[in-house]
Amino acid sequence: MILKTLFIFFLIIGLCLTSFAQDKKDNLLKQSGYIKAELIFPLDNKPAPQCHASTIESTEEGLIASWFGGTEEKNPDVGIWISRNLNGQWTKPVEVANGIQDDGKRYPCWNPVLFKPSGAPLMLFYKVGPDPINWWGLFITSNDNGITWSEPTRLHGNVLGPIKNKPDQLTNGKVIAPSSTENNGWKIHFEISSDTCKTWNIVKPEGTDNVYDVIQPTILIHGNNKLQALCRSKQGLIVQSWSTDGGDTWGEMTTINLPNPNSGIDAVTLKDGIHLLVYNHSGMIEGKWGGLRTPLDVAISKNGIDWTPVLILENEPGEYSYPAVIQAADGLVHITYTYNRESIKHAVIDPAKLMF
Repeated sequence: MILKTLFIFFLIIGLCLTSFAQDKKDNLLKQSGYIKAELIFPLDNKPAPQCHASTIESTEEGLIASWFGGTEEKNPDVGIWISRNLNGQWTKPVEVANGIQDDGKRYPCWNPVLFKPSGAPLMLFYKVGPDPINWWGLFITSNDNGITWSEPTRLHGNVLGPIKNKPDQLTNGKVIAPSSTENNGWKIHFEISSDTCKTWNIVKPEGTDNVYDVIQPTILIHGNNKLQALCRSKQGLIVQSWSTDGGDTWGEMTTINLPNPNSGIDAVTLKDGIHLLVYNHSGMIEGKWGGLRTPLDVAISKNGIDWTPVLILENEPGEYSYPAVIQAADGLVHITYTYNRESIKHAVIDPAKLMF
């Protein structure tokens, strides 16, 4: 009798928890603009124990996503993986790059960034090295939308490539890759190419020795050669810098009205001119910023200064971080992000239904 009673008790508890989880999921789905979300690969069939730092791009055959994965971040077995979305389904992930050197030594890979410049092959930038202070930049290219890839090419000099977020290509063809370094404090810079990513010039903002420790910028386009960079920081807020000459020079850094718990962000300027940002809207713990990579939110702005949170992608305990965001040709917005370091999640939203 006691066993039967306990069985019924735990059954009821289980049903309540299932109902609670379903209610939370339903509430997410009821948000204006939220269409769907899915894991790119299931938790019970992971290509590697851990994964992080995804990127997404649109090709002629559909979406493609990439991330780094291996035993854990910084482990030498961490490589660069990709999956393609064909007919609405994500393909089985495959490893397309690793850190094996000519002498056989292997280093971990980091932070892939997919980018399709106009009139050029699909590019996949990534970093190799023992840590972010000592890593170097490489890229591979694909002429068949990510099915096959070239041998790696190492970037020359101090050029690292886009450090986390996608480059932007302006109407004049200029490509601006947002980048940063960590070997002498956290500092951002921009790598600019006028010959479709063949050669690069490095541009640093004014006031790079100011009070803000910033990395991993993302770029917004305001028209008339006006650009805005938003950055991850150690100061508890998202930090910005502006350019009024198409990225050739950048002003000093200030903050916007959104928090940043020392975690990656990404943003995109939509076709209608509205700016969309994906970030962790996290607060303070015991008087200090940082550590919280949940919830994961979407905010929009008309001017890049005044931001309104409009949608929650994740609000459970855990790590939901390092978002990447693009707008596809059909107008829908696609977001990928780290899902508890166990998978990469892909979310789709309709920006036309987001409300200020």
